[in-house]
Order: sequence, then C-alpha cells, then structure tokens
Amino acid sequence: MRTPTVLALAFTTALAATLPATAQERSLNFSLRGGVAAVPSYPGADDYEAAPDIGFTFGALKWGGRSYGNGIGNIPDNGLAFRGAFKFIGERDDDDYPELAGLEDIDPAVELGFGLIYRETNWQAFGEVRRGFGGHEGVTGTLGADLIFRPTDRWTITAGPRVNLGNTEYASTYFGVSAAEAAASSFGAFEADGGVLGAGFEVEGIYRLNDLWAVESTLSYERLQNSAADSPITQAGSEDQWRISIGLSRAFTLNF
Repeated sequence: MRTPTVLALAFTTALAATLPATAQERSLNFSLRGGVAAVPSYPGADDYEAAPDIGFTFGALKWGGRSYGNGIGNIPDNGLAFRGAFKFIGERDDDDYPELAGLEDIDPAVELGFGLIYRETNWQAFGEVRRGFGGHEGVTGTLGADLIFRPTDRWTITAGPRVNLGNTEYASTYFGVSAAEAAASSFGAFEADGGVLGAGFEVEGIYRLNDLWAVESTLSYERLQNSAADSPITQAGSEDQWRISIGLSRAFTLNF
C-alpha cells in the first residue's frame, strides 16, 4: 500500500514544482497611455476642443514555448506582424454647436479592430480596419507608412502619410444630411458615400523615461476628401482637420 501512496506524493510534488515555471511562460506585455488632445469639435468642424487621449500598445505575448513581440521599449523585429487598432470619436450635440441645430445628435464612438504592419529598421508600412461601437456602427480603416528615426536610445520618431477610409454607414453618420434633418436645419439634404474620406500625414515622438514610463506626443493633419469634403456640414466648417496630443504611457506585464 505504501508504493501507490509514495508515487502519488511524488507526482503531486513534481506537478506543483512545474506550475510556477509554466505560469512564467504565459505573459502579456503592453502599455496604456493617458493624456490630453486638441481635436476638431466634430468631424468637419473648424474649431477645436480638448479631449482625452487614450491608447493601448501591444508589446509581447509569451504562451508556452512561443513568443510574439519584443516587448514595450524594445525595437520590434523586422518583418510582418499583427497589431491592434483603436480610435475614439467624441459626441456631436447641437446644444454645444448651434450651427448644427436640427441635425441628430451622435453619441461618443469607440472603434476597435486590427491591422498588419511591415517593419524594416528605418521605415514601416501598415493597414488597419476598425469597427465602430456607440455613436456609429460603420467600418473605417487607415493606410499609412512612416520613416523611423532613433536619434538616441530613448527617442523614437516616426513620420509619414496617412489615408483614411470609411464605409457608407460611417460617412452617412458624420457627413450625411437626411431629408428630415434638412427640413429642420439650415443644411441641404446630402447623401454621403463611403470610400477615401481623408488624406494627410502624422508625426509621432516617443521619449522613454525608463523601462516602464514614456512620454508620447502626436501631430496629425488630414484634408477631408470626396463625400467628407463635399458635405454641407464640412462646407460650413473646414476640410482641414488638425490634431495634437501629449500623454504619458506605462508598460505592464501580466503573468497568467
């Protein structure tokens, strides 16, 4: 009777000894950013307002014997990789913007999605697709490319062109004017179509304070195109859309 008992005890001890090592092989490394941005009051507006700047950056995932990514603060490997995509659009309320009287209010929207990025040492190119939740339920996307500068070990600067797209549901939400809205407002009816809705550039600078903390700042410019530019909402506002942000990010590693 002692042999089964000894074997069971040995097996349990061995299993318990392997659990911490196994747990260490499963981890997720990422960073969260919080800050403030100056953005157009609504898509197509010619005035600006302060808005929260929040973001998520994937660093690395370890699962069993496999590893993806080099971690926050490290130079990514060259080649093709997946990444997440996130964007926040604030609400549009005619109580705040009298020029929009008669148009339907739009709730805040969060866009979530994914993208593909191809990196080399000094440049990168990417495409991403996002689906809206809240204020709109359309599909949007961005195509872009950047030159990458690393003047010091702490600084990373990227700069390059952007092309922004959206389907008809997205375009109609922010740039369309229905017959009912036209009757109640100073705008004429307008049917907005999806497609290329904007093009411009973006410059981003990241300064790493230490292994955990970094300061991130972005300057972007977009010239609205096609239905977004032709919309009477934009014609009463501006086709030129600027955005500037600054925030603080912190890296986290979760073991599970």
